Amino acid sequence: MEELSALESTAASKAAWLISITVSLGGLLFGYDTGYISSVLVTIGTSLGHALTSSEQELVTSLTSGGALVGAVGAGLTADKFGRKMPIWAACVVFVIGTILQTAAFSLEQFAVGRFVVGLGVGAAAMVVPLYISELAPAKYRGRMIAFNNMSVTFGQFFASALGAGFAQVGNPETSQAWRATVGIGAVPAILLAGLLLLCPESPRQLIAHGKPDEAEKVFLRIYPTSTPEQRRAKIAAVEMSIQQATQTMVEDSIWKTLVRIFTTAATFRAVFTACIIMAISQLAGFNTLMYYSATLFKIVGFNNATAVAITVSATNFVFSLVNLIVVDKFGRRRILLFTVFGMGVCLVIAAVSFLYIPINLHTLEVESDSIGWPGTVLIVTIICYVACYSTGIATIAWIGTELIPMEVRAVGTMLNTVTCWSTNIIIASTFLSMMKGITPSGAFGFYCAICFVGWIFVVFCFPEVKGMPLEAIREVFAHGFGVKYARQWQKENKAFAKMNMQQSFAH
Repeated sequence: MEELSALESTAASKAAWLISITVSLGGLLFGYDTGYISSVLVTIGTSLGHALTSSEQELVTSLTSGGALVGAVGAGLTADKFGRKMPIWAACVVFVIGTILQTAAFSLEQFAVGRFVVGLGVGAAAMVVPLYISELAPAKYRGRMIAFNNMSVTFGQFFASALGAGFAQVGNPETSQAWRATVGIGAVPAILLAGLLLLCPESPRQLIAHGKPDEAEKVFLRIYPTSTPEQRRAKIAAVEMSIQQATQTMVEDSIWKTLVRIFTTAATFRAVFTACIIMAISQLAGFNTLMYYSATLFKIVGFNNATAVAITVSATNFVFSLVNLIVVDKFGRRRILLFTVFGMGVCLVIAAVSFLYIPINLHTLEVESDSIGWPGTVLIVTIICYVACYSTGIATIAWIGTELIPMEVRAVGTMLNTVTCWSTNIIIASTFLSMMKGITPSGAFGFYCAICFVGWIFVVFCFPEVKGMPLEAIREVFAHGFGVKYARQWQKENKAFAKMNMQQSFAH
């Protein structure tokens, strides 16, 4: 423990924080896309030749998730061979191309292709950015630094929703082309990230895996400027040993060999499985229905300016992602999940009951009343509370889950985690409106509630607390089953170790 923690116990430089903030612009790509589609679906009118049906709305929404799934796989296949930076650059280029295709679209077909291409960029960035940050960040601040990425996602959603609401007021709602400006602005963060990435180093763990320990030591010095040469060399030796324990040449392994290792090594499988289950819960619990269809949902409930009201969802999401940034390394991942996932389930129960009192035509999904009344108000408050729980907890922790995955399979394991994200996202995006019609709004939200409670039980029994652990130490957690008890014992010993060191420093 002492050898693994020596380097990371030294002070992290401002550069480490700046690098994390910079690459977190990749999260803005994801956030902006999910943020603007909600308002665009309400304001696009007949710009693509005709008014979009609910099936076509589900199609253009889910196509981005489909593209993201493919993009995540592509990034996973290249992240070990070409490093972490190259896939992020590629994601930026692809995102800009997709944005141009959408902005210039006058047909459903071109808009749909643009949505898919944007998805390729979103998926690649969403897969590589948390992976890159987790390998670069000091253990003490790893959760907080990865949380920057999710905060960037939520800010992108909020910013896009606000812009969409503003442009929705421009011109005639039936013929206005202002939505194109909302879409086109999305290219700006991609271009900015591509330029700033030139100032960021490669992941030191990737440099070591590629046989470049001298370059890795320079990166460690940049991140830990007060560290000694001995501490940096000890860290490099620990990373090398971590790699060699599982494979002689991680970089040269085919994806098939890596996948086989994941599914045939019990400890590795448990680590990847845990990360993927948490990610699946984060999507199947229904949050993205609010992001993709929030304006549509509030229009169904009966609010006149549905796009403006939907901004409350994005704003709440952004504010509470800041809360997560503050508490995730202080209270730990497990405790936060236990509290917030349970809270999400309770909120969804109340939402399901509220919908029972709102008269909705299940064929047209239009409210059959001139007044929303108390059920609509309760629904709004409940949704805001649900979003607060989601953003404070599982929204970010699902991406922090990359820290659970052993280094020798981290790129492919993170790819599987991201594929889980987008495949479950596709299910939600492509079925929400159909579920609202088929099993009623109460049934749809009741289904999401059931997912939350299943997820809460999984966290209780299978999710270990790894806050403050060096990545090389986390691999030992899943060698002891799901490692809940082992991780708890490690935390106690590490706390005692830190206290002893503090007492010794005062004595000197």
